[in-house]
Amino acid sequence: SNPVKNLPNYTMKSVAVLALFVGAASAFAPSSISRASTAVRASELDGEFGTGIEFGFKCPPLGAAILEDATPEAVAWFQNSEIKHGRVAMVATIGFITQKFGVHFPLYGGPSGSNVFNPDSSQDWMLSASGGVSFADIAKLAPLDAVAAVPIAGWLQILFAAGAFEAAAYHRQYNLGGRVPGDYGFDPLQFTKGESMDSDKMKSMRLKEIKNGRVAMITIAGWAAGEAIPGAFPIWHP
Repeated sequence: SNPVKNLPNYTMKSVAVLALFVGAASAFAPSSISRASTAVRASELDGEFGTGIEFGFKCPPLGAAILEDATPEAVAWFQNSEIKHGRVAMVATIGFITQKFGVHFPLYGGPSGSNVFNPDSSQDWMLSASGGVSFADIAKLAPLDAVAAVPIAGWLQILFAAGAFEAAAYHRQYNLGGRVPGDYGFDPLQFTKGESMDSDKMKSMRLKEIKNGRVAMITIAGWAAGEAIPGAFPIWHP
């Protein structure tokens, strides 16, 4: 029998929710940033990049409490953290709604999911041969169940890839320096080609990204809560 289908549904969802949010918690762990730099007052952040009309171009109360007396380096660290989480959340919302609506795509040109709305095929690609879990099995599951069904070896590969990216991002942002928060030298779509990060065009794009990331973080948190605990999210959602 398929081990994925035999796992208790509640346990699978609980594990999936924990996996989604453990990364978010780790982002706010204490860092080794030096306190030698001059601390900033929260009021000094009013009107700074990232603030918007929603709070009258002022630093929101919670942000002001967190950043009170923080060093400029610490403020930049929080800015990087917010942008990274926003980007992950935007990708997560796309993945969640795609899985929820049953839309699937070919895996590396393979058969599973090649019919878009029908993941069944005569030749399954195995996600875990020892566990008897195929990519078609994952494609049939609800979003959080699909996350929980990924075997440990799969999560190790994901963590390794994420760690490699984090190492490269850290090197470019902090060791090489000279970059605005969120700029890690990776731009495959070339949005920034020939543009200064301080130009009006790029400032507008950067602010839109931050705001969309904030909405996405709230969205994926609500969707995940509603999926794990039916009725927890009181408005319509996928």
